[in-house]
Order: sequence, then C-alpha cells, then structure tokens
Amino acid sequence: MIKVAVTGAAGRMGSGIIRKITEQDDMEVVAAIEMPNTPLAGKDAGLQAGTEELGVEIVGSEKLEEALKASGAEVLVDFTIAPAAVETIKVATACGVNVVVGTTGFTEEQMASNIKNIEDNNVRAVISSNMAIGVNVFFNTLKKLAPLLYDFDIEIIEAHHNQKKDAPSGTAMTAFEVIANELDRDPEEVGVFGRKGLVGKRTSEEIGVHAIRGGDIVGDHTVMFVGDGERLEVKHQAHTREVFIAGVIRAIRYVPTAQQGVVSSMNDVLGLE
Repeated sequence: MIKVAVTGAAGRMGSGIIRKITEQDDMEVVAAIEMPNTPLAGKDAGLQAGTEELGVEIVGSEKLEEALKASGAEVLVDFTIAPAAVETIKVATACGVNVVVGTTGFTEEQMASNIKNIEDNNVRAVISSNMAIGVNVFFNTLKKLAPLLYDFDIEIIEAHHNQKKDAPSGTAMTAFEVIANELDRDPEEVGVFGRKGLVGKRTSEEIGVHAIRGGDIVGDHTVMFVGDGERLEVKHQAHTREVFIAGVIRAIRYVPTAQQGVVSSMNDVLGLE
C-alpha cells in the first residue's frame, strides 16, 4: 500500500486526487496539507474532498514536516503554486519522501532548487507540467513531427480558464521547448510571446506562443505547422480535470520504482521514447 500525502488538499485538484486515491486498492491518503494556518485545520480530508471519512485531518503547511514524519508518507503529491511548491519539495525531500509534482510556473531558479533538493536527498521524483496521459503523447508526437516539418512556420496556442495565474501555461512552454530542441534552435532567441504593433514580418526561425484566458476552459493546446498551401494542426483538449488525475495515479504507482536522485518525467511513467 503506497502511503500518499496531498498538498493543496482542499483545492479542486487536491480534492479530486484524494477522491481518486480512495478508489484505488494499492494506495491511501495518510496526510492532507493546506496553506499555512488554514481555517480548515482539523477537518477530515475525505469529507472535505466530498468522499468518505478518512480519519486524516487537514493541517497547515507550517506543520508539513511534522505531518510527513507522523504519517509515514512515502509519496507527496503537489498541485499548488510555484513559490509554495518549492518550499514543500524542500521539506519533503529532506524527510526522505518521494514527490509527484504537477505544479506549473516554476522559474529556472526554482526548478534548479527543486532538482538540487531531489538529488541531494536521493529521493525519487516525477515532475511534469501536465500529467494528462494524452498530453504526453502529444509532446511525443511533436518531438517526431518537428524534424519533418523544420521549414514550416510553427505557432502554439493555449487556452485556459480565467482563474489561471501563469501564462503561457507550463504545457505550452514544454511544447515550445520540445520543438525548439528538436530543431536545434535556442529557445531564448526564437520564442515570440504574443504580437502587437508593427513587429515586422515573421522570421523563419521564430516559434510563436499565445495565451487565451476565459470562462472554465480546462486546458486546450494547439500547435500549428503552417507551410505554403497546407497546414497541420496537432491539438489536445482536456474536457475535465480527471485527465490530469488519471496521470497522477499512474505517477504515484511509478515513483516508488523510479531512479533515485533523478527527476523522472511522464515519458518515463508512460514508457514513451
């Protein structure tokens, strides 16, 4: 039985993850973490998530270390915000707890800190900008297509709900980086994030990335390869957050067998090249 701690336990993703874990035969929620000094402290995590009573009380993140040690958690799942997740990963890895992280919006410095903590504490980890199984097949498809369509103009368009705080999405940025790497282009030089005004004609090397925010869009990502007289579009649309949670469950099962001190990706989880 895999013992799992969940941060952001009362949020939309956290609650969904808790509900899904309760349906599994090989894992259980043993700790539920919320923001510091949360007013939900002491409430049952299962009831708060809309499922059965689990006997696991929600605690504030100021008690994260205490909660991890007392619960015997083997894996911590984090879907929060980048600044909070950095501290969570630091504490969890120091406690020898493996991590599954779907939080997005990390800066390069924050990600470097995450990797260092995972390496220094020799724990296992899966970090992905998008846990959806289909999205990771989407990334794999882009990796194979980009070298074939190297002379096409490439534009990335992502759309999310109006509550999303970071832009472009982590998924769009991963798609951008996959394509740039496959085409041996420097992401710092070829990325164009939105266009306004007299920007001049499009260069052959640039890759456009555009963000749309509105309503309750769960997550749409489209990559357009545009040539003379033809256009190929590769699209992934998430209709529900359940697609991300399904990937989380696979990652939880994978991480106890992952290589120690190394950040694994969903490619590793799914066995993709």
